[in-house]
Amino acid sequence: MQFTFAATKRVEQGTGASRRLRRAGVIPGIIYGGNKEVINVSFDHNQLFHLLRNEKFHSSVVCADVEGNKENVILRATQWHPFRQIVLHLDFQRVDAAQKLHIKVPLHFLNAELSPGVKLEGGIVSHVLTELDITCLPSQLPEFIEVDLKELALGHSLHVSQLKLPAGVEIVHHGESDPVVATVLQVRGGGGDDAAEGEAAAPAA
Repeated sequence: MQFTFAATKRVEQGTGASRRLRRAGVIPGIIYGGNKEVINVSFDHNQLFHLLRNEKFHSSVVCADVEGNKENVILRATQWHPFRQIVLHLDFQRVDAAQKLHIKVPLHFLNAELSPGVKLEGGIVSHVLTELDITCLPSQLPEFIEVDLKELALGHSLHVSQLKLPAGVEIVHHGESDPVVATVLQVRGGGGDDAAEGEAAAPAA
């Protein structure tokens, strides 16, 4: 099911106009790209606020209904109020079915409790990455990428190159050629050895 939301073209621009829109429960924004002109639009705050709380909305091709003209877009930028739950501005980019997207998608970690490092050795999983920078055609865009941790031992790491990617999806690398996605760390501060020594010393005292 594709997300669909309403957008209205706006003529007034500038800080004052944006403030008036926000006071009326409306979010200013833009839609750009796709060899078309940039259009200034506005959205209903309540509708978009609830959509933004859905993880899938951030990594999906969504439909903006601009006064009856439907456009396939992806969310590119969200500006939030510094301390209030208010969306200040939204940027959407048009999607061309024949052009690859460059976008970040979330990682979903599975089977951490079954990994030898956690289940048998008492370690904890450290999530080094929580999202992945990918490129693919719009039709191949995954909502998330699964990371299976069931084979991960204590002190070992899972790298990007070990992930099973959906068909047509490629990793966009930045600097480090094969970054760590997750690792199992030894829990510190348990005091197991110290406690054992204390118990052994007690009878002698």
